[in-house]
Amino acid sequence: MATVLSVSGSPSATSRTARLLRHLDKRLVAQGHEVIPLDVRTLPADALLGADFRHPAIVEATALFARADGVVIGTPVYKAAYSGLLKSLLDLLPQYALTGKTVLPLATGGSTAHVLAIDYALRPVLSSMGAAHIVPGWFTLDKEITGSDDGALVLAPSAAEPLAQVTDAFSAALGGRTTLLAATG
Repeated sequence: MATVLSVSGSPSATSRTARLLRHLDKRLVAQGHEVIPLDVRTLPADALLGADFRHPAIVEATALFARADGVVIGTPVYKAAYSGLLKSLLDLLPQYALTGKTVLPLATGGSTAHVLAIDYALRPVLSSMGAAHIVPGWFTLDKEITGSDDGALVLAPSAAEPLAQVTDAFSAALGGRTTLLAATG
């Protein structure tokens, strides 16, 4: 199956965005894909903010994008746009780093006022980077993402089903339809 790079653009160590991505990563792995998580916050700030294209961590991140067949991009929404942390990484990637790739954009935020951030802020950048196919994304309200007593992610029913659908559509676009059908019976 496909190799998927799952990128969290959240600056928070306790990020709902990253937890949501890791939850969706499990679904993609169950469908037969190899998933490589990348939390942008773990990259050196001096390399990101200093635009150090040659820093080993940036070179490695760039190689992960090149290796991936598909990319899931998750970001919290701040002031109606994707995170500055995510922008700092996207700015360091080659202009056409997403050429030939299928991309699933996801966003989290505190208000439905930010629901269009995927289409008006993130999608144009992903498109300009050469993405072959940007599948419909999904915006999840922060309040729909919680944790159980054992630390597991809990999604509100209003978010769980649509997230499963966009993840499955992404998997199918990567060529995972056979595995998906086998997994769902």
